[in-house]
This record gives sequence, C-alpha cells and structure tokens, in this order.
Amino acid sequence: MDTPSEALALSIGEKAKVDVPFMAQLCGKPEQEITDELAGAIFRNPVTQQWETSDEYLSGNVREKLATAETFAANHAEYQINVDYLKRVQPKDLDASEIEVRLGANWVKPEYITQFMKEVFKTPNYYAGIDIKATYSEISGAWNISSKSLDRGNPLVTNTYGTLRVNGYKLLEDALNLRDTKIYDTIHDADGDHRVLNKQETMLAQQAQESIREAFKQWIFKDLDRREDLCATYNRIFNAIRPREYDGSHIRFEGMTPEISLMPHQKNAVAHILYGNNTLLAHCVGAGKTFQMIAAGMESRRLGLSQKNLYVVPNHLTEQWGADFLRLYPNANVLVATKKDFEPSNRKQFCSRIATGDYDAIVIGHSQFECVPLSPERQKAIIERQIDDITLALADARSDDSRSFTVKQMEKTKKTLEAKLQKLNDQTRKDDVVTFEELGVDRLFVDESHFYKNMFLYTKMRNIAGIAQTDAQKSSDMFAKCQYLDELTGGKGVTFATGTPVSNSMVELYTIMRYLQYDTLQKMGLSHFDDWAASFGETVTAIELSPEGTGYRAKTRFARFFNLPELISLFKESARADGGYAESACAASGVHQRSAETERNAGRNGQFLCRPCRGCTQR
Repeated sequence: MDTPSEALALSIGEKAKVDVPFMAQLCGKPEQEITDELAGAIFRNPVTQQWETSDEYLSGNVREKLATAETFAANHAEYQINVDYLKRVQPKDLDASEIEVRLGANWVKPEYITQFMKEVFKTPNYYAGIDIKATYSEISGAWNISSKSLDRGNPLVTNTYGTLRVNGYKLLEDALNLRDTKIYDTIHDADGDHRVLNKQETMLAQQAQESIREAFKQWIFKDLDRREDLCATYNRIFNAIRPREYDGSHIRFEGMTPEISLMPHQKNAVAHILYGNNTLLAHCVGAGKTFQMIAAGMESRRLGLSQKNLYVVPNHLTEQWGADFLRLYPNANVLVATKKDFEPSNRKQFCSRIATGDYDAIVIGHSQFECVPLSPERQKAIIERQIDDITLALADARSDDSRSFTVKQMEKTKKTLEAKLQKLNDQTRKDDVVTFEELGVDRLFVDESHFYKNMFLYTKMRNIAGIAQTDAQKSSDMFAKCQYLDELTGGKGVTFATGTPVSNSMVELYTIMRYLQYDTLQKMGLSHFDDWAASFGETVTAIELSPEGTGYRAKTRFARFFNLPELISLFKESARADGGYAESACAASGVHQRSAETERNAGRNGQFLCRPCRGCTQR
C-alpha cells in the first residue's frame, strides 16, 4: 500500500472498521503518522477510544457528540479536531415558527402548564401552583391536574373553557392525556342502570376542549424566555440527528456468483446492515430485499461481524429462500427448514442441528421461530425489571399524599405488566427444546416483518381508530428476542424487511421503532406511545357514515401529524426506502428537487414526507 487512504479502504473492506495497527502494517509507517495523514477522514471517539470513519462519527446525534467532544477537548487538545468538524455538521437551530408544541408533549415542563392555567383560566394566586397544579409521571406517562373542582366560581373554567357538566381543568387534563372528553348520563329502567352518551353535552365539551388547545397554541410562545427555553429543548432532543449516508461500492462480495451484480441501492443497503445499527429494508416490491439480506449475512460472516445468521421468513417461502441463497452464493452452507422439520417430532432434532452446526445461514419459518422459546429466566427478567422500576417509583410517590393520582396510575401499570408476565410464561405452544439463546444466533433477518406489527401498546387514548391495545404472542416473542440481540450486539443484530412498513395506521411506525430503535426512544423520552404521539401527531374527530348506513357517527382517528422532518430523520437512522425502481419512477414522473425550506414547510403542514430515494421529494 502506498498511501494511508488506500490502507483505510482495505481496512474497511476486510475488517469493517478502522484498524490502525493493520493499516500501519500495510503502509510500513508508524501508527501516529497514519492517523495524522488521515486527520479529518477518521476520528477517535472519546467515549469508546476507537477510531471511526468520518461518515460514522459525523452522523447520528451530533449535538450530543459535540458536547462530549468539547468536554474532552478542554483537557485533551487532540480532541479539538473533533470539535471543529462536529461544529460544521450541526443541524440549523429551529425557531418557534418551525416547531409545533401541543398539549401532552412530555418535553414541556409541568410548570408551564400550571402557568398556562394561571394566565388563561385566571386561576387565583392562592390556588395556582399550590393546590391546582400540573404534574407528569414518567413511569406511566400520564398527566394530572390536581384539585380540579376547587376553583368553582370561575366563569372562565365553567363557561368559556368548560361546561356546566365538566370544567376547564378536567378538559385540560384530558387534552394533556390525548383524550377527547365524553359526557355520559345514567339511565334507570327495568333492566337496571345504563350509561348513555350525551351527544349534545359531549359536543359542547369537545368544543371547549378545542378552545383550550387553540388558546395554548396562541399562548405557549408569547413569553420570550419560555420561547427560548422550549426551542432549545426541542432542538436538543429532536433536531440533533444527522443521517448517515452509506456507500457500499467498495464491498467485494466474495463467493457471490459472477452472473449476478447487485444494484447500487442494494450495495448501499448491505453497507447499512454491516456498518450501521438495526436496519429496516422498506423498499418497494421487486427492489431486491432478498438478495440484500443474503449478501449482508454472508459479508457479515466473512468479516467476523456475526457467527450464526438466522433468516425468519413466511412458512411457504423457506425452500424458495434456500434456492435464492444458493443462486446468489452457490457454495454457501445453508440449513433450510422443510415441511417435515415443522412436525413436532422433528423440531427438537432440527433445533439441535442449528445449535451444533456451523452454517452460513439458517432459514426457518415464522411459526417455527415462535416455537423456539427464550429461556424462562430471560422472559421473567424482562418484565420483572419493569415491575421493579414501578415498585421503586411507587414507594417514592406514596410518600407524597398529593400525588395519589400517580400512585393509582402506576398500580394499574404494574398489574398490566404482571398479567403480561403470566401470559408470557404460558408455554403451551412452545416445544421443550433448545432455547433461543442456546442456538448461538447473533444476527437475525426477518422477511415480511409486517406480520409482527400487533405488539402490545399501552395508551391513555380511548376508542381511537387504528390504535388496538391487543397483544399477539408472536409479536411479544419477537420483541423479547430483538431485545436479547440488542444486548448481545449493541443494537446491530436485527434486520427487518417489508414492502408495507406502514399500511393501516401510524401506530405501526412507532411499533417498528420499538423493535429496532428501542434504546433511542428511551434516550429521547419517547418510550411511551402517548409521548411519541404528543410530539408528532394529533387525533382528529370527524363525522362519518356509520357501517350500517343508517346514520352518522363521530369517529376519532390518529390522523394529523407535525414536526415531521425530525420524525423522519429519527426513522431514517434505521430505515432504508431508496431503490432502483423507486428512483426510476421518480425520474419518469419529472419530479423536481425542492428546497429544504419547501420540504420543511410541507412537513409542517401535516403531509407525510415519502422518501423513496435520495433525489425525490414527492409527497
């Protein structure tokens, strides 16, 4: 090798990382000279002390990386170059006109909600912030307004922003918890007592609730200090991600048949799987997702990034997958589950072959994957860890009598988790075979991943179309196994593929992020669905024809969205939706590139930005 740049390219191609000793050996130069010549192309991560390429280090949460680099640079001058380059790639700060703040967003301080009540509801000073105040529980994700019935003689609360049946404080609390208030009457007849929806009072209450939302929207950015604080918080949490661009043109694909050449978007997707974190291949049908996963698995084995790759595909496609695998890699050692392997008498032997064999890939069906259980200890540990967190929080909350609401919410959440633990311990559908951990799998590829979209979802919203709080056991099983692989690989071991990532509801988008970006959601404070929804979406109630066709009904849907550029940047950390077919379609349609400002404004107006390729801004 003549230059460090050539050595770097070989290091990435053969080691999948920046291996400075390996590069120094290739060039015959000291390590210090290598790193000096590659300054700006590689950076030492001050946290891990590992060298990273510029496309890796100068992407992701660059605000957090800058803060870390500045801390280290204060005492170690060698990190000043990190600071200089990170400053160049910081996202432009958004101002108040580009940020939507809605009631229920957990990044808004409870003190601001209390201040809103004081200024808009004219809550008396001797109540505001003392008896009547807003609180937020991070454990349950619920908001509460205390002493809601205390301010009885306030016409703003009972007339302007409330009704005679429900006052403004209750309506505000429901709005914070993303609920549309409904008023019921109790009817006494021969069959007993019945609760019947009072449509007129409910309509009045929802109109008052909408007035509160509009008042909050007008009020929130009026104060200069509050505006600056909220903008700084939003930019720090949400406007901090710089998407990484992956280039797979250097990958050699040893062992691949020369008769097949992968397209550029396929190579880039393989690079994303190899060098990035958990990945979603959301290409359209026919864009080559199968070959992408096969090539990524084989390269991962060659580079030592994985030891055993497991491909989970629809039951009727296992043999077709095996044929495609051998078509792309004729010499690959592939274990494919057949129909006979699905029979209960053969499952134990098949799992033993997986655990003891040295295969390039194992291909099994969805139903068989579900029959390979995690160890009972791990299943219990996952839920018990959450229960322990709630138990500790309950002990703190009980010490404060004014937070009885929080105690009730956490007790309810605890009971839900305990019931879920009991359900997960139901082993009636599991064979007594080798556990998933004992298989030795360290990279998982899931084809047609939309079959696992019905994952348990706790939300305070009620009767919202598209939000089902049902739990499919196969989805719980998949989620637990994804979390195990996240622990094993540092969030790099799972790849999903589907042509329909979002088909019926935006809830499916959040479900995908829970599977693939769980740690990121937790860091951003979006582990509760309601917190995610309050930051990026809003429910809309509309009158529509009833299914029977005999009248009309009010139907609420999670159907209006905002702050979309930040949501898409977050989602694109794991998702890939570029593809040769999409790019051709975009070029054929004559869609022209739009400016970043136009793009952002379109997203702010509630249109979902579809990104089929890098050059397309078609909505």
